[in-house]
Amino acid sequence: MLIHHTIAETRAALANAGRIVLVPTMGNLHDGHIALVRQARKHGDCVVASIFVNRLQFRPGEDFEKYPRTLEADCERLRTAGVNHLFAPDENELYPVPQRYVIEPPPEHANILEGEFRPGHFRGVATVVMKLFSVVQPQAALFGKKDYQQFMVLSDMVREFGVPIEVIPGETIRADDGLALSSRNGYLSEQERAEAPNLFRVLSNVVDAVRKGNKDYYALEQGAVSELQARGWTPDYVALRKKVDLQLPSAHDSGLVVLAAARLGSTRLIDNLEV
Repeated sequence: MLIHHTIAETRAALANAGRIVLVPTMGNLHDGHIALVRQARKHGDCVVASIFVNRLQFRPGEDFEKYPRTLEADCERLRTAGVNHLFAPDENELYPVPQRYVIEPPPEHANILEGEFRPGHFRGVATVVMKLFSVVQPQAALFGKKDYQQFMVLSDMVREFGVPIEVIPGETIRADDGLALSSRNGYLSEQERAEAPNLFRVLSNVVDAVRKGNKDYYALEQGAVSELQARGWTPDYVALRKKVDLQLPSAHDSGLVVLAAARLGSTRLIDNLEV
């Protein structure tokens, strides 16, 4: 695996690389990232991973400064998984001047769910991904479905701009007890880690109820919120939405997803399940 820290070096190295597949990450890698890398190998000739902790998608007071930087360990995992090139720029390389030109997703996608609680988050995500696309110039890119809203925003961005990149989803990878793998799971105490799989369990119960014909979506959402609160969580939302655009469903809509974000102690976890 070749490691590149500059845009010029990366572009030169990939000039004749064939079909390039990009896996963007912020590092501190877990098995979910590695699953994306292995999936990427099936879609092209050259797998490129990126590691960059993107300040633009963090709000003031979030965990940008303490987000784990584990480049040496990450490089070893990526090398073992079969990555061909790693783009690992510092902040001055990717943002040599303040980034005034940004991608602004539509409010109906960017200001709901995660966007309601993290204003500007998807602007930061879309902007850095478009910049990574410009640097790497892949023919395909993989994004995990654990960040369901992010996948929708980036897929729509690529489609509406006519970017010649295939956006490929990666299924959520879970621990044996159901907890969705996340870099932020490392913030959990031993007691919190034992409690954390109940987020998946609560969402599974909502899915089961919908599949059995329960159409009272509001009651299902509120019941899930109440159960999490009773267990000591602080939920931001539990929401049943249409998969296609994450808008509110009617009783006649099919193709639904239930999404949740909740704090356990000081750690904010997200998860979702398709119905």
